[in-house]
Amino acid sequence: MTGTTVATAPKATGRVVGVWRAATLRVEACWRWYRRSWRTTLQASALQPLLFLGAMGLCFGSQVQPGPATGGYLYVQYIAPALMVSTVLTTAVAEAGKPVLSSFQWQRDFIAVTATPVTPGQLLAGQLLWITLRLLIGAVVFLLIGILLGGWVDGWAVLAVPVAVLTGAACAAPVAAYAATVRGDGHGLVAINRFVVLPMTLFAGTFFPISALPLAVRPIAWISPLWHGNELARGLTLGGLSAPAAVLHVAYLVVLLTVGAVAARRQFYRRLVV
Repeated sequence: MTGTTVATAPKATGRVVGVWRAATLRVEACWRWYRRSWRTTLQASALQPLLFLGAMGLCFGSQVQPGPATGGYLYVQYIAPALMVSTVLTTAVAEAGKPVLSSFQWQRDFIAVTATPVTPGQLLAGQLLWITLRLLIGAVVFLLIGILLGGWVDGWAVLAVPVAVLTGAACAAPVAAYAATVRGDGHGLVAINRFVVLPMTLFAGTFFPISALPLAVRPIAWISPLWHGNELARGLTLGGLSAPAAVLHVAYLVVLLTVGAVAARRQFYRRLVV
């Protein structure tokens, strides 16, 4: 007899778990993977806001004087709320793109999960819940980096966190829906980053007010979820946001999240139910 420990397979309980438990099982599975790589991803989450806020807010921002365009605030304070939203949105699109496609196409763990009593809808709920948790971690890290770099005016900065998470989740759901339809290598997901996310970051009010854009292209910014998130986060942290405008921005993001989640649920069932 040797000292080697033989792993035993877990025994089936014979019970069908509820909706919430099924979703949290997916979160637990993702968390087990994340525990092995959290240092790398957390460093990336901290490095990005450090570089962006340092380069754009402090270095470039030192050439921008507080004025009407920045609401009278320092440039680093003007862009910090919007930059948090933009960073979280970028993370959301990344988390809902290739990882979802990989789980369908290469790792095929979605197929393994739905071979159990867990339904595609419960699996999607767990996946979106996990993405939301990742966005929350990223937003909190950005908040702390912003404090170190003087990006926040006062304690109302904490309100930018839920706004960033809502904006990211609103974008993650439709991207997950699209990823569930992809059968190839996922070049379309790369195109989303290049031709949707990047232009949104540059022209949706993150670095300058969209009133500086030509009038003809402003409607493109108005329909982008990032502009709604930017306006909401900036208004809540720096002031100047009216109640009707806040309701409009929240409603837009909630509708986008709902439509994206419904579309994703439909695509998950189409791909996973034979």
